[in-house]
Amino acid sequence: MEYLPIFLRLSGRNCLVVGGGEVAARKVSLLLKAGARVTVLAPELGSSLTQFLLDNKITHLQKLFSFEDVRGYCVVVSATNSSQINSDVAEAANHHDIAVNVVDKPESCSFIFPSIIDRSPVIAAISTGGASPVLARMLRERLESLIPSAYGKLATLVREYRQKVKDTVNNPDRRREFWESTLQGHIAELVYSGQEPQARDELDKQLQNYAGPQTRSGAVYLVGAGPGDPDLLTFRALRLMQQADVVVYDRLVSPAVLDLVRRDAEKIYAGKKRSQHTIPQEKINDLLARHAKQGKQVVRLKGGDPFIFGRGGEEIETLMQQGIAFQVIPGITAASGCASYAGIPLTHRDYAQSCAFVTGHLKNGDIDLNWAQLVVENQTLVIYMGLLGLRKLCQALIDHGANPTLPAALVERGTTATQRVFCSTLETLADKIETANVKAPTLIIVGEVVNLHSKLAWFKGENRQ
Repeated sequence: MEYLPIFLRLSGRNCLVVGGGEVAARKVSLLLKAGARVTVLAPELGSSLTQFLLDNKITHLQKLFSFEDVRGYCVVVSATNSSQINSDVAEAANHHDIAVNVVDKPESCSFIFPSIIDRSPVIAAISTGGASPVLARMLRERLESLIPSAYGKLATLVREYRQKVKDTVNNPDRRREFWESTLQGHIAELVYSGQEPQARDELDKQLQNYAGPQTRSGAVYLVGAGPGDPDLLTFRALRLMQQADVVVYDRLVSPAVLDLVRRDAEKIYAGKKRSQHTIPQEKINDLLARHAKQGKQVVRLKGGDPFIFGRGGEEIETLMQQGIAFQVIPGITAASGCASYAGIPLTHRDYAQSCAFVTGHLKNGDIDLNWAQLVVENQTLVIYMGLLGLRKLCQALIDHGANPTLPAALVERGTTATQRVFCSTLETLADKIETANVKAPTLIIVGEVVNLHSKLAWFKGENRQ
């Protein structure tokens, strides 16, 4: 190990930065964030450091560096464009046994600045020992995506309750179980979603449970899985998928998304295909409630967004009636995701100032929609679940006043590598896809914005038709 990773308390301590440019300003910013009293030594200051000076955040020594300038400081940073000055600063600091960093010259450093993930009071630091700052930054970015931005609030809450928990739960093993449950379960999710008062209430209840006979509480999370591309999942959706004990998923959840679920989670398929339901909706509602009552963390994974043609409202009604904790994690709905990947804007200043979402599901062989509100100029119409009734949908729009030559598109398996986009008109779209062996999931887009597909299609995995 070339460097020992340590965390320095710099609050109120004197630090020196030699150099007046933007690189020096970045180091000054970090030191100020740690509470240090920063002096900048440079003949001139750049714009960022000048602003720090005007804001009374730094002290400026307007001079050239000399050997004794390092005296009185606990940390020295050299960030000049002169290799000679940088070398002199390192020599002076080492002579006086002061921690020194020379930017982009690790061999002259007694310490280096790592890539930092700041979730104060939680701090994570990554270093490659100066070998590759870019690699350290990339690792930091990957970890940033896995650590919720509110992690610091969770740590603050833990600090607040730490002694109380220690006094209440005497057994160290049970205390560890308590904190593991708290930091990975429903209480943590309440903190992440900004519901700190509710998190405290739940923490108090859980602490009471651990003081007596333990009863584990579960929760249900309605998670939007997006239209198919796993990269479109939210950070929160991914985290919950990897923590879940049980995952109840729909047919529209892509295999690539399902692969990201925790490996040892129980996976229950509850897909629906036209009128064929693997599990009736009422039983799905009861299934979610039953597993949560057993103390499990349950993820209800739905394609797109749970509240857009996803029956999410029906499911949480049952949970509310039975007093079961739940949260809803939005996802990118098919209209937004598929249209974007097809290069078809849902709104456009020149073509569409409004957008309507409807479901084209056949019921008793017919489609019952408010056609007068759908046949509107300068509007984009998006139809979910319309593949089976496509011909009837298009004809009904024409019968109610839509221009037969109005552009229309069908997007098959949108946002995935097998995406196909079929562009035509209301009167010809059904004929165009008749021999193409199109399979669900699909999305239909009607409106002048469809004409922009030929210009704006960008997704390389797309097979244009």
